[in-house]
Amino acid sequence: MKFSLQKTRSNIKLYSQNLANDGFKQIFNHIDQLNIKKGVDKMGLDKFINQCAYLAATSGAISGSGGVLTVIVGMPVDFINIITQQFRVTMAVMYYHRGSYNVTFEEFMGLVAASFKIEAGVAVTKTMLESVAEKLLLTFGVRTAERLIPVVGAVIGGTTNYIFVKRMAEQVRKLNQQPLVINIDK
Repeated sequence: MKFSLQKTRSNIKLYSQNLANDGFKQIFNHIDQLNIKKGVDKMGLDKFINQCAYLAATSGAISGSGGVLTVIVGMPVDFINIITQQFRVTMAVMYYHRGSYNVTFEEFMGLVAASFKIEAGVAVTKTMLESVAEKLLLTFGVRTAERLIPVVGAVIGGTTNYIFVKRMAEQVRKLNQQPLVINIDK
């Protein structure tokens, strides 16, 4: 099997475009913002973030538990789950700091982009969405090879997912302490 860096780059670019075109919006639309508000109100922000991190860790551990087979089958589910948990954490932090739980997709993606250090304050565009998708895919892909070893892969998958969600929560928290101006291109 010959490894082609050029083909890998083009595949990442293609997956990034697909995720940016519809994937993020579909994930966003399936998240119940009122339930996030209720969760933060009931548990507090820190416990809510921990819950999301544990949910991400669970899918990471499952996808890495059985070696190659579970990585192949579990990777798409794990990827969707880690994006979902990161989105839920971002919405929770936004609600906690702003007092409003109803957020538009454009406002939300502006904050997600800023948390990935992708030019905060610029218009929410297809290019920006593709950049977020590409960073997520690259971050996720780096950990794939480590998950191929049964049992060890479960520990690595669970731990890296947990740390990823916790770090993203910290980035979003820092951004919400300062006003963020987002221009929306329509």
